Amino acid sequence: QVQLVESGGGLVQTGGSLRLSCRASRSAFSASAMSWYRQAPGKERELVARIATTSITNYADAVKGRFTISRDNAKNTAYLQMNSLKPEDTAVYYCHLRYFTEETWGQGTQVTVSS
Repeated sequence: QVQLVESGGGLVQTGGSLRLSCRASRSAFSASAMSWYRQAPGKERELVARIATTSITNYADAVKGRFTISRDNAKNTAYLQMNSLKPEDTAVYYCHLRYFTEETWGQGTQVTVSS
């Protein structure tokens, strides 16, 4: 079973930036689709961004133009660069890996944007 280790969350002021990292413990990372989700208090978990094995990306409307998802297959790591952060971006961010029918979630990392 693959494991995902996330890092990079924290507290930032409105307009600031953070970069989240998600490192996978498997060599088949390059054959896996990677996504970032987030869950704010009292809300359902929602998709933020996805990057396919072909590096094609998709974003939620709320983060388009501000967030960038990327991957480094040599490091088995996916990233989420978050710029122009807003208080409404405050949430626990989860990394997600899909390898054929196998799905794995990271433990989550807290992102808090102060106004």
